[in-house]
Amino acid sequence: MIDVPGKIFALDGDYAIVRVQESGCGRCHETGGCGGTNIATLFCHAPRSFRVLNPGNSAIGDSVSIVIDEGAVRRSAALAYGLPLLLLFIGALGGSALAGETGAIVGSVSGLFFSWLAMRFALLRGTPDQRSQPYIRS
Repeated sequence: MIDVPGKIFALDGDYAIVRVQESGCGRCHETGGCGGTNIATLFCHAPRSFRVLNPGNSAIGDSVSIVIDEGAVRRSAALAYGLPLLLLFIGALGGSALAGETGAIVGSVSGLFFSWLAMRFALLRGTPDQRSQPYIRS
């Protein structure tokens, strides 16, 4: 589990809007930490806010810990990077087989377009995988 401390500053039904000060997993100062927080502060100094599930009905002003399953980050990255890359190659190979170099270019652009459509449809569908949802640990 990856957890990040934060503070609730608004409520939205079953969700809470939590302001987080640090970026990344927060393990920068541990042995083997990547130092991602140090790099992130170069680009963004403002506190970041997230809308997360609030199963314990925490109140505004409570200090909480936001938790997300470690596999969720890997699954999301595989989908966000893997699907476009896979469809790019499939489009390029199919286009190349049908119309040579021009077909490969058109096929790869088409593959990227269809991956964008698939991601957009999944986002608009509105039924996200609950395992990928961050939540407040009560």
